[in-house]
Amino acid sequence: MSPTEFAARHKWIYAGAVVILVGLVVTGLIRYSTIKQTDETSKKADQLSEALVKAGYPAPDKDTTERLLGTDGGQVCEAPGNALKKALHQIQALSNGATGPGMRPVIADSKAVEAERIVLQVYCPDKLDEFDDAVDDLKTDETVRR
Repeated sequence: MSPTEFAARHKWIYAGAVVILVGLVVTGLIRYSTIKQTDETSKKADQLSEALVKAGYPAPDKDTTERLLGTDGGQVCEAPGNALKKALHQIQALSNGATGPGMRPVIADSKAVEAERIVLQVYCPDKLDEFDDAVDDLKTDETVRR
């Protein structure tokens, strides 16, 4: 059997080897992208943790921060000045904690607003102006004893 006759009979082996090789290359590229993203996510979470600790807040759990904020800030950076988010923020974070007719807004502690600003500084600094415009009319003060 000559080499050309052998190659002609076993074309499917060569085709299979090429398909497997292409599959391995694609898998490698996908894994590389995931590892790169994980590394970037980890760096951002570390940066946020350092900034929060420097500002006097406790360090958040790194795994939770990575899952929630990823590399782009997730929901926090989507539309920080959005009216619905502003309303939910005022109801959830800037109220007295009562439900029903007893619920009313309070003067929020300025540190509560500052924490979100730190997250925006780390993950999406281009949205800071929008956030600052949205919270300029909020009445904040030092309401928590330290």
